[in-house]
Amino acid sequence: MSNQNYIMEILELKDNNIHFYENCYFKQNIKGITHKIFEGYLSYQPTHCDKCGVPFDELFEKHGFIISNIKIPNVSGFKTILRLHKQRYLCKHCHKAFTLKSNIVEYGCFISNNTKWHIAKDLIKKRSEKDISIDNNVSPNTVERIMDSYYDTTRICKNYLPPVLSFDEFKSVKSADGAMSFHLCNAQTGKTIDIVEDRRLFSLMKYFSYYSRLSRSKVKFIVIDMYSPYVSLIKKMFPNASIIIDKFHLVQLISRSLNKTRIQFMKQDKKNYNKLKRYWKLLLKDKNDLDFEHWKRFTCFNSLMTESDVVNFIVNLNDILKNTYDLYQRLLSAFKTKDKLSFIQVLNEKHENISDYMKTSLNSLIEFKDFILNTFDNPYHNGFIEGNNNFIKVLKRIAFGFRSFRRFKARIMICKGLISSTKKVNT
Repeated sequence: MSNQNYIMEILELKDNNIHFYENCYFKQNIKGITHKIFEGYLSYQPTHCDKCGVPFDELFEKHGFIISNIKIPNVSGFKTILRLHKQRYLCKHCHKAFTLKSNIVEYGCFISNNTKWHIAKDLIKKRSEKDISIDNNVSPNTVERIMDSYYDTTRICKNYLPPVLSFDEFKSVKSADGAMSFHLCNAQTGKTIDIVEDRRLFSLMKYFSYYSRLSRSKVKFIVIDMYSPYVSLIKKMFPNASIIIDKFHLVQLISRSLNKTRIQFMKQDKKNYNKLKRYWKLLLKDKNDLDFEHWKRFTCFNSLMTESDVVNFIVNLNDILKNTYDLYQRLLSAFKTKDKLSFIQVLNEKHENISDYMKTSLNSLIEFKDFILNTFDNPYHNGFIEGNNNFIKVLKRIAFGFRSFRRFKARIMICKGLISSTKKVNT
């Protein structure tokens, strides 16, 4: 294999009209960065004049070269430039000169198609646009232009919805209409369906009105947290859907109430302040999981104790705290075992000597009682969408935030594989 073919293979160039000089390779310092330079020339006989369209004849003559510094993918970690001398021709029919074209780069552009393709593939990864631009020796604005040209972010199918959906929200960008954006997900596969800029009810009503009534009527279950506007939305837009409250949010609701109760009494009891502060995790733990066999020394206590002893000591410091803790454990057991009878029994009882925080939580459970009972009967949850939301937060943090919601949504959809590239490099 000749040196010409070796270089063409290394640089992934597929244009046979490009030829390299004998001493075509050298290094050059450009703006303080060492670049690998490969120097060659482009020459072939054109078929016609690019200006007037006249077929090639004897009135065409060579008219020198024009030098183009074309950015190509890195070689061995070094920024690489193809310094290409492009042949020019003078057409005496129209008395205008034109430059020969190559399939490795678009006309008038100095970034190779291979570099653009590398950038388009890098956009799939969890990386900031600035890091992508630095690695590919281009500007961040170029990365955005390539994203717009390679990915059609407007094509989202609104003719189909899966039978089980998940609704949730995440903190949006500052330029978004609402503080939170809406996330729509397939609850069975975990695949993101779409992201809506505003989670407010009127915006969501408008959004789901674009779906056909037939596709909305095929939805059987929708998993949500305890957000009342979602309930109103589902009742209006999804006539056959049953609402399921995510179990994680149910446990979170009662655990926060117990924790706030503990903090309230912790601030009042200076003598046992450190004990109430240090062992908060044991209070939130299921009492069946507490260790009551192994004795050891706990900080703030003078004698050997078990985890169960520590919890009993803390909750017995105050009657309200103890009653709130007992109610928390009953609800937690009902949620874990999916015991509908125990749950209904707890809601029907009168609970007077408990904290105001837990009373508020009980009122919320009573309000969403029918939907919570659906949770006991079905295995669906919001675990997938919570994981997707965490991915979105990571992407946003890596990029140090986004100004435009359109760009933010496009990166999410590209990274999740929901938008595929619409262009390929001409090789």
